[in-house]
Amino acid sequence: MKMQSDISLKPYNTFGIDVKARNFVEVTSVEELREVLKNTYASELFILGGGSNMLLTKDVQKTVVYINLKGIEILEENKNDVLVKAMAGENWHEFVLYCIDHSFGGLENLSLIPGKVGTAPIQNIGAYGVELKDSFESCTALDIQTLQLKTFTKEECHFGYRDSIFKNEAKGKYIITSVSFRLSKNNHKLNTTYGSIDQFLEDKGVKTPTIANVSEAVISIRQSKLPNPKELGNSGSFFKNPVVSKEVLQKLQQQYPEIPFYEVDGQQVKIPAGWLIDHAGLKGYREGDAGVHTRQALVLVNYGNATGLDILQLAEKIQQKILDMFGIEISPEVNII
Repeated sequence: MKMQSDISLKPYNTFGIDVKARNFVEVTSVEELREVLKNTYASELFILGGGSNMLLTKDVQKTVVYINLKGIEILEENKNDVLVKAMAGENWHEFVLYCIDHSFGGLENLSLIPGKVGTAPIQNIGAYGVELKDSFESCTALDIQTLQLKTFTKEECHFGYRDSIFKNEAKGKYIITSVSFRLSKNNHKLNTTYGSIDQFLEDKGVKTPTIANVSEAVISIRQSKLPNPKELGNSGSFFKNPVVSKEVLQKLQQQYPEIPFYEVDGQQVKIPAGWLIDHAGLKGYREGDAGVHTRQALVLVNYGNATGLDILQLAEKIQQKILDMFGIEISPEVNII
């Protein structure tokens, strides 16, 4: 464990934003993490995982602690399900592939989501009709003040749409060190109706899909729409899909009868933010090196040398356009820092 100074964070965020950290240290164990916390005030810490859900708009005048704890362990197992624990530094997609390789079902729809296991519960990541909370059992987190480990159950995490206790009352108080998932071993409950998964499987001639088939479909669909962060800086979906009342939807349908939506409950629906941005004429829109992706309007991209502020200004312009055109407020899914 070595403390470094004046380090560029460009390799550590998927947007590829070149800002500097005043101090930087990588930790590979809970013991190392405790050691860093003992010697640094909590207010002077910046916890960094996969860097996939953030937009850095300025240099970080704190000690950046890069969480790189590794390891996957089976805690419990019976003929029907398995409890799997993954350390916070494990790559999320590689962990999903590990589960699929072992015929553990539940995470296949979350394939190819960038980031690390430890940051996944914070956002309650989700895709193609599935959210992390659907298979989440618990997570272990280190209390920054007491340096004691605490286990959070699903109920204690207060999961919501791209939301959790770690974005609210527990924000800045804990560092997640591991996450445990309850996954199926047989009779997998597949979710193939969201997006174009069913169509992909039909085109491939798959009549009895497996979790591996679903994962393959999700990966293929994501790759066809989403740019690889290693080739084009981005943070995946930049905006949340707005949830509106059915009354608002009905008014919109009078002008836009083709507007897509998904039922949330008896009173609310979710409208794809990508559709709104696309129909506002902003897909492919570009200002300098900050742009809206040409194939997926929900994704903002860095064409090379955009700053975080360039991306943020573009995002704000998009939000205003959607508000003016549809009367709907869309909010960022990524953390603006």
